[in-house]
Amino acid sequence: MRVYGEVIFDILYLLFVITLGLIMITKSRSGSVRRLFGFAALILGLGDAFHLVPRMYYLITSGVTENNFFLGFGKLVTSLSMTVFYVLLFEVWKRFFNIKSHKLDITVYVLAAARAGLCLFPQNEWFAVESSLVWGIIRNIPFVAIGVVMIYLFYVKGRNDKHFRFMWAAILFSFAFYIPVVLFAGTAPLAGMLMIPKTLMYVWIAVMGYSVRIG
Repeated sequence: MRVYGEVIFDILYLLFVITLGLIMITKSRSGSVRRLFGFAALILGLGDAFHLVPRMYYLITSGVTENNFFLGFGKLVTSLSMTVFYVLLFEVWKRFFNIKSHKLDITVYVLAAARAGLCLFPQNEWFAVESSLVWGIIRNIPFVAIGVVMIYLFYVKGRNDKHFRFMWAAILFSFAFYIPVVLFAGTAPLAGMLMIPKTLMYVWIAVMGYSVRIG
């Protein structure tokens, strides 16, 4: 029963985020903040699909998530797509609040490049039955740093905005749920359940983007 519950949740999540992204792209004017957020939501959904579709297949067919090429490749794609998602979210922040800062640009893009580069190292052992915990921590250091930057930026500029006043909190809780999974999912499988509230935080983020009607 738990298996089918997880599969249904994953399907609904992917359909919701991808559909919402497509609506924002097709129903928003070119160059608008809402359209840019649509691309971020679409990349989020499609990137997660690379991981979740193979996972759902193995859950349904065998009841376990056997680590094979498609599942490992999906984890890699998801890691990279999440990095792109936060870069686009940073661009949304800049455009919505009309901010220009070369220092911030350099900080976010260097962290994103470091995260992407670290994900490509073979030491991550994406296709192994048990991937490297050490490299799981290493590749997430710049990713968490990006998260901290985004939490701060949306708190400073967005906490009084009607569209983004809770964006900082959604990002904060998404990382609060994600970090224990990275650290403990290998030794305490129940920690993996935290991916459900983490996923709901991204749904919340996408809905906040959808609420934007200007810019």
